[in-house]
Amino acid sequence: MLEISGIRAGYGSMAVLHGVDMRIDAGEIVALLGSNGVGKTTLNNVISGFIRPTAGEVRFEGARITGLKPRDIVALGIAQVPEGRKIFPNLSVAENLELGAFRRATANRRQNFDRICTIFPRLRERLDQLAGTLSGGEQQMLAIGRGMMSEPKLLILDEPSLGLSPLMVEEMFGLIGRINADGCAVLLVEQNVMQSLNVASRAYVIEQGHLVMQGDAAGMLADPQLRQAYLGL
Repeated sequence: MLEISGIRAGYGSMAVLHGVDMRIDAGEIVALLGSNGVGKTTLNNVISGFIRPTAGEVRFEGARITGLKPRDIVALGIAQVPEGRKIFPNLSVAENLELGAFRRATANRRQNFDRICTIFPRLRERLDQLAGTLSGGEQQMLAIGRGMMSEPKLLILDEPSLGLSPLMVEEMFGLIGRINADGCAVLLVEQNVMQSLNVASRAYVIEQGHLVMQGDAAGMLADPQLRQAYLGL
């Protein structure tokens, strides 16, 4: 579904990504693991069209999307839920959700709205509430729900567990599995290694803009190098 080949990107003269290659197949969850500042969000923004790479290309369903505008990439079926949620705090929960269908799936807005309220019943209880008054976990649900309003074929989740309580983290990863079970491929960008590898089918590890490990998620979870570096075991 998604093919990333030789991507180099950065900010001005500062290079961040140094020839990244990866792929995501239809219907799978792929985890991208790494600590802060190693290039995870930069790669997300290259995929979503916010950053133009200096080399390499991104292809989605066989078509080259490198250089397309973000709104056109959304229209093709890629939605990103950014780190920090980036909801509209002074709009209601319902208004935030409806904005998710601005570029795609407009005709199915009501059907998707009802589906998301079924997946996230707490949002249904708060539809008229200002989004900025929600708890952190509820805001994350809203951000994911807004992304799902566009009926994405690929949903990019950037640090969805950041700042959540342990109980909410468990719930969030369960919801990610449910979204994927409905047929949506997921790129899960996380620092929570254990939970990510438990839900993903494959994974990549990025360090300083280079992919240093990749493979089957279950095999990587058992890898002593990964366990020592990221789990302290």
